[in-house]
Amino acid sequence: MNAKDLNNAIIAILEKKQQLNALDYNDARYDDIEEELHDLEDDFNEAYGDEMEEVLEEVHKKLKSDADILLPTAYLASSLDGSEREEDEKEGVWVESDSFPGVEMRLVLVANLPRVLLILTDQERVLWTAE
Repeated sequence: MNAKDLNNAIIAILEKKQQLNALDYNDARYDDIEEELHDLEDDFNEAYGDEMEEVLEEVHKKLKSDADILLPTAYLASSLDGSEREEDEKEGVWVESDSFPGVEMRLVLVANLPRVLLILTDQERVLWTAE
């Protein structure tokens, strides 16, 4: 997997998400931007789905999680800059782990060095990084 191409694909989706989030539902451009976002997500899943599924399977094994593995785009962060996230916003995919019983955690795929993060209440851990 080419890390640079993967990163560019993630960035394109996150930028489109930000563009869509900046619009009001009544904006005439909303439907077009939303369709562009869905096309980018479909292209991402087609191009990277099999490889990312293998990565996510390994991540789930590390965590001792039996949660279902979803499409890679479900794991994507909501923005390029983590500081832009709202406090109560939940991004990525919620997982349970035998390694961390009773702890709320999420797996998030982020850009600018593509990697999968484990987000715990008060910390982040990198579980995979594209090479």
